[in-house]
Amino acid sequence: MLTGFARAFRTPDLRKKLLFTLGIIVVYRVGTHVPIPGVNYKAVQQCVTEASGNQGLFGLVNMFSGGALLQITIFALGILPYITASIILQLLTVVIPRLEALKKEGQSGTAKITQYTRYLTVALAILQGTGLVATARSGALFSGCTVASSIVPDQAIFNTIVMVICMTAGTVTVMWLGELITDRGIGNGMSILMFISIAATFPSALWSIKKSGKLAGGWIEFGTVLLVGLVMVGLVVFVEQAQRRIPVQYAKRMIGRRSYGGTSTYIPLKVNQAGVIPVIFASSLLYIPALVAQFSGGNSGWKTWVQQNLTKGDHPIYITAYFLLIVFFAFFYVAI
Repeated sequence: MLTGFARAFRTPDLRKKLLFTLGIIVVYRVGTHVPIPGVNYKAVQQCVTEASGNQGLFGLVNMFSGGALLQITIFALGILPYITASIILQLLTVVIPRLEALKKEGQSGTAKITQYTRYLTVALAILQGTGLVATARSGALFSGCTVASSIVPDQAIFNTIVMVICMTAGTVTVMWLGELITDRGIGNGMSILMFISIAATFPSALWSIKKSGKLAGGWIEFGTVLLVGLVMVGLVVFVEQAQRRIPVQYAKRMIGRRSYGGTSTYIPLKVNQAGVIPVIFASSLLYIPALVAQFSGGNSGWKTWVQQNLTKGDHPIYITAYFLLIVFFAFFYVAI
């Protein structure tokens, strides 16, 4: 593998693309640590430390932003608005004939749908940014934090608008960085940024497992989790690359005295046609009840039920709902 990397850097064009991609990744990671104006950064750091491991569904969404969501930075929303917008547009192509016609027009239609995706991304970024700022202002972003209410000291409407604009601009910048990687770098830009966001949380998570472990100073737990993770990655790659091959037999044809054809081939069908789209869409839907519960006042029964059952990733009801939604969207996405 190292030989392959060395060979890639010897090729000028490939080396240029690799360095460009690495440069964009550095810019993206720097942006995830730049706080937006109007946030008490010391209070945020204290809340992150106090609420470690007790962030509920916000912790799951925080993983997709590379830890930027709970830090309330300019890239706090990450690429989630773009991913959600892409999924919504794909689903709407089945419902709206105009979008379906655009999809069949080739490159020009695809460019038009991409433009619609960008507009929808901005709208979703404004909506999600407003929700995040409102949650931070109310002190509900971190459960059990003693200084959660002082994260946003100035709760004037102008300050709220500035914070939402900064988050929306950050989302547009992330979208632009992803498209730059796709056009001038290596691979799909959005997929690379998503991987970087998730992988950025691995070192701290593994080290916290090591520090909390009790066997051989935590190294047994550390090694076990690392080994299980590598096995899981191998299984995911195996399923992602798996194919069901439908055999195709061509009939023989006689042209003059010669026989042509008669060859056999196959049609490769991916086992996992839907990819990770059902998982992302299921996560987005499960995020909605928790967000609504954060904004509702009082201690109503449904709010208590949502907070107890749909904000903890290890709760049986949450796991069951997550599983059923993934299965449903997998069938739905493959059907369209």
